[in-house]
Amino acid sequence: MTGTTTGTSPYLSYVYAYPHKTAYRPLDTHPAGRPPLAELWAAERKDALSLYVHIPFCEVRCGFCNLFTRIGAPDELTTRYLDALDRQAVAVRDALGHDAPVRFAAAAFGGGTPTYLDAGELERLCDIAEKRMGADLRSVPLSVETSPSTATADRLAVLADRGTTRISIGVQSFVDTEARAAVRPQRRSDVEAALGRIRDARVPVLNIDLIYGIDGQTEASWRTSLDAALTWRPEELYLYPLYVRPLTGLGRLGPGSAGSAARSGPDTAWDEQRLRLYRAGRDHLLSHGYEQVSMRMFRRADTTPAGPEDYACQTDGMIGLGCGARSYTSSLHYSFDYAVEMREIRGIIDGFTGTRDFSRAEVGRYVDAGEARRRHLLQSLLQAEGMETAGYRERFGTDPCDTFSTELERFAARGWLDEAAGPGRLRLSPEGLAHSDALGPELFSPGVRAAMAAYEAK
Repeated sequence: MTGTTTGTSPYLSYVYAYPHKTAYRPLDTHPAGRPPLAELWAAERKDALSLYVHIPFCEVRCGFCNLFTRIGAPDELTTRYLDALDRQAVAVRDALGHDAPVRFAAAAFGGGTPTYLDAGELERLCDIAEKRMGADLRSVPLSVETSPSTATADRLAVLADRGTTRISIGVQSFVDTEARAAVRPQRRSDVEAALGRIRDARVPVLNIDLIYGIDGQTEASWRTSLDAALTWRPEELYLYPLYVRPLTGLGRLGPGSAGSAARSGPDTAWDEQRLRLYRAGRDHLLSHGYEQVSMRMFRRADTTPAGPEDYACQTDGMIGLGCGARSYTSSLHYSFDYAVEMREIRGIIDGFTGTRDFSRAEVGRYVDAGEARRRHLLQSLLQAEGMETAGYRERFGTDPCDTFSTELERFAARGWLDEAAGPGRLRLSPEGLAHSDALGPELFSPGVRAAMAAYEAK
C-alpha cells in the first residue's frame, strides 16, 4: 500500500495528545469562566500523577521546529522564569490539596531545551519539582531532553545526581549536509562528543531522535545516521518524519526549498520518500535487536521499560508546569496560550513571568464522555501492542467496535488493522502503524476538527 492508495497523505498530523492544542481556547470566554484549579482537581485521583515541566528556551531554533520555544534568554530571563515556575508550583500543589497523599509516578523536563539552563539552574528546577510539588525524582522515572551543545558534563552530572533515568537528545541526522538542510547548525563531531558525555554520566536510558524525509536524504545517507546512532547502543530510538509547518524556518523558505511543495498541498513523491525511509529504518532497527513500540518509538529488546507499571497514556492526571506545558484532568485539558511566531512566544513568556496568581486555568478544552472514548481508543491504537477491548468496556461500559464501527471498518478495509490480533484486542498491522499520522486524525471528533480549522496560527 502506498501513500496515495487511500487518496490522502500518510502524513497529516503527529498525534501525541488529544484533543489537539490548536483546539484549546481561552477559558475566560466560557460560561463558567476560568475554573479554579482546586475545583478541577478535587475529585481526581492523585495516587499516580505525571509531572511535566516545560523550559521554553533553546540556543537555536531548528528549521522544522514548531514547538513553543524562544532563542536565548536575555536579561536574567531564566531567573524570572524559574521564579514564576516556583510560584506556579506552590499554587498547583495547594490546589491538589494537603488532606490526602499526592503521589507522582513519573516526571519529565521538556521544552525547548531544559539543559539550556546552567547547572545551578537545573538544581533549582529539580528543587521546585521535589520541594514544591513533592515529586521524589530519585524514586520515579525522570526523563530530560537535551541538545548536543547543551549536554555539558556539569549539567549532566546534576541530572544524574538528581535521579534522571532517561536522557533524550535530538540529533536528527549524523550527516552534516542534512543537518544544514533541516536548518539545524551542528557538526557530527560535536554530536558524538555529546553522546560520549551522556554515556559517561551513566544515565540508564539514552534516547536518540532521528528525522527522515530531509531534502537530499537518500536510503544510503539514512542508513549512515541509523548506523551512527546504533554505535552508541541507545536504549531507545525515535524516528520522526519531517514535517514542514507554517511559521517555521523551513515553512518560510521560498520556492525551490525543501518544504515549498509540502506547504502548498500533498506531495506524492515526498510522501513516498518518507514511507520508503520509514520502512527502511524500521526494518534496520528490528534486525538489530530493537522492538517497535509505536510508529516512532523503538526500544532495545534487552531494555526494561522505564515507565511506571500503574501509568497508562490513555489516562488523565498530568500536571504541567511552565507556559508551554499542558495539564490533563478527566474533564478539562488546559495550558497557557500557544504560538510559533517568535514575537508572540516572547509576549506569552513575558506574561507568564509576570503572573502572580496561578490558581486558575487559562486556556483549554473541556473533555466530555465522547471525547474521552476517542482519546482512549486513539492513544491505545497508536501503540504497537494495541488495545484490549475489555479494558475499554470496563472504563466506558460500551464496546469500541460498536462505538467506532464506521472508523474501524474503514481502517480494516485499508489493511490497517491486524486480523491476527485475536478476539478481545484491537491492533494495527505494520501498514497501519506506518500510516499512524493519517489514521490518528481520522478519529478526531467533528467538534475538535472545527476548532482546529478555526485556529489562527500565530
